[in-house]
Order: sequence, then structure tokens, then C-alpha cells
Amino acid sequence: MEKFIILGGRRLSGKVRASTSKNATLPIMAASLLSEEPTIIKNAPKLTDVETMMEMLTALGVKVKKEGKNLYIDPSGRLNPEAPYEIVKRMRASYYVLGSLLGRMRRAKVAFPGGCAIGPRPIDLHLKGMERLGAKVKIEHGFIIAEASSLKGAEMTLEGPSGSSVGATCNVMLAATLAKGRTVIRCAACEPEVVDLASFLNKMGAKIRGAGTPVITIDGVKRLKGVEYKPIPDRIETATLLVAGVITRGEVEVTHCIPEHLRSVLEKLEEAGAEIELSKNSIRVRISERPKSLRITTAPYPGFPTDMQAQFMALLSLASNTSIITETIFEARFLHALELGRMGADITLEANRAIIKGVEKLTGAPVMASDLRASAALVLAGLAAEGRTDVSRIYHLDRGYEHLEKKLNSLGASIRREEE
Repeated sequence: MEKFIILGGRRLSGKVRASTSKNATLPIMAASLLSEEPTIIKNAPKLTDVETMMEMLTALGVKVKKEGKNLYIDPSGRLNPEAPYEIVKRMRASYYVLGSLLGRMRRAKVAFPGGCAIGPRPIDLHLKGMERLGAKVKIEHGFIIAEASSLKGAEMTLEGPSGSSVGATCNVMLAATLAKGRTVIRCAACEPEVVDLASFLNKMGAKIRGAGTPVITIDGVKRLKGVEYKPIPDRIETATLLVAGVITRGEVEVTHCIPEHLRSVLEKLEEAGAEIELSKNSIRVRISERPKSLRITTAPYPGFPTDMQAQFMALLSLASNTSIITETIFEARFLHALELGRMGADITLEANRAIIKGVEKLTGAPVMASDLRASAALVLAGLAAEGRTDVSRIYHLDRGYEHLEKKLNSLGASIRREEE
């Protein structure tokens, strides 16, 4: 295993380019199964999650190769409908092949998903959607088995206890593209990654309307074609890099991003005292004083993203007053608070709330990442802390951030990667 060694206290400044979105690329890779023709995904990010999805597609009988920044996916051969546990357990997004396999083959056998340890994330909405389309779904020996002689469009509401579900919305879209008739998804997730998946499917020949709104309509088609497609930039990576600039009281510009996707995050950064300049595809932040305290409640898009909660907790650990973060999406997503405490942060947890009393400084310490976004929060804290911080278990970070240490070092950070 590898770790980061961070020498903190350096003000970050400069420009850095956003990578392609992990959370858009993964369902698009799964969607390529719906055609019998090759697809090219351009500028795919170099991430372990993308490599895991490549392994998954290969296990299903798909020919996959990466040349430079592009992924070549050829699903024209005979497919295997079983997604093995050995791969699924490493990445929750593996479940996207459920909708694609059911749509194309009318049969799917997918192991229950794994992923980050951030609490229960039930997939009942996924199964409900498949059943509404006419599939018979059962669970045997840790596998979800879905079968249908044919799929028929249906109306359904995909709302869970925390609101809309990105995964369920995408999975039903994937299955419904090749179903007979019209499917209407109510309480659909509105995230940009859902819109990007719909754009990709429409380029393949699907008929999807309403993506980005709570009601998505899908008119089934008989076949889809292979295409070339470039997914959207990664809004969570973009936001993380912006917070890196703010937590070090620096000035950072992230280019090749989509500012509109980050409205809720930018509002909170501005509220914290940062100056923000926007252009068509770049965001610049600067701040010279301690950030101001905030009240944040995570919510489905366009609300404040749960995937930025940990990074803002690191930032607010240094705020001038007391902040409160309320997590409404995942019930066990505060594990990073204990590690931040090792660095001098004053954080009290009460059920789904974190009460953060800002301190004047953090000090470097050995810390351990518990999940993808927690690892980013610890890196951010290390950038601002006095002295040396060792962040272990950074394999979590490599799942979702492309060359993060190189990008931060280009802005003036001091981070090196070492074997533990």
C-alpha cells in the first residue's frame, strides 16, 4: 500500500485543469453494452474505478483496450450475463451493468455491490424499476438475478428516504432504452452525470427527454449504435481543487470545467469569504483571511453535494467561528471527523450533524483514509497544517482523483507518494 507525505503550510496558486468525470464515465462505460457496435470514450480519466469497470466489461465478454486517453469498447461478441462478486465487491458502480445486461440480453446476474464504507446504500429502487419494466427479480446467494422475456415501458416513481437516486435513475434509463413503449421516471435524479448519460444514449440512437429534470421520458428503440463520446468534466474534483486554494489562503484557477454544475458549492465558498471569478469554462478562487463559518446541509442536485461534505469539513475546521454540517444522504459519512481531530480539529458529532468549532491552526499527524472523499479531506487538511502529515490508504483516493498529487504540486504543494 502507498501513502502521501505532505509538508503543509504552503499557499497554493496557479492554474490546473479538471479531469473527466468519474461518475459520468462509469455508467457510460456500462451503457456501451447496449449496442453491438464498438464505442470510443474520449479522454477517459486514469482511475482505479475506471480500470475496475474495464475488468468488469472484459469479464462480461467485451473487448476493451485503452490507447492514450481513449477507451475502445467492443461489445459485439457473445456476452456473459454474470457480473462476478470478485469485481463487484471492489466498486459499487458495477451495478450499472444490471440495467445494460437486462436491456440487451433480457437477463442479468449481478453480485451485490461494494464500494466505500459510508453506510447502507440500498438498491431497492433499482430492483423496483426493473420489476416495473416487466423483469422478474430474485436474490440468491448474494446475487441479484433479473430476467424478462421482454421489457415493456412503464411509469414509476424512484424516490427513496433521501430523495432521488442517481444509480436507480441511470439503471432504469439503461434498461428502458431497448424496452417496448414509453417509460416515465418520476422523482428522477437531476445530477449532471445523469444528463450526460442521457446525452450519450441519445447519441447512440435512444429517445430520452427530460434529463436534468425530475421527470424523464424514454421511448424505447429497437437498437443502438456505437459512437464516439467525451464525458463531462469532474465537478467534484473541480470543487476539491478550489477548496485546496481556499484552505491554504491562496489563489487557484481550475480550467476546462463547467461552473454551472457547481453553483451550490460556489455559493458556500463565497459565503465563507472567498472571491470567485467565473468564465465560460473556468473558475478562479482567492482568499487571504480565515474562512467564515457556514451551515451546510447535503442534498440531491442542485443542492450541496454529499461528495463535498468531507472536504468542507476540513476547510471549516479552520473557520473563524462554529459551523454545522448536516448529512442527509449517507448515515455513516463522518469517519473523517475523527482523523481530522488527530490534526487538532474540534469536531463534535451528533447523529447526522457535525458541529465544527474553528481553530486557528491544524498540525500535521499520521492519519488514515476511510473512503474516497474522506481521503481528499485529509489531503486538504494536510496542505494547510503545520508540519508533516502522512495520509495512509490512499488507494481510496486513486479510485476517484486523477494524479491529484501532481496537480496540487503544480500549484505549489509539497506531496510525495511512498510505499507504507
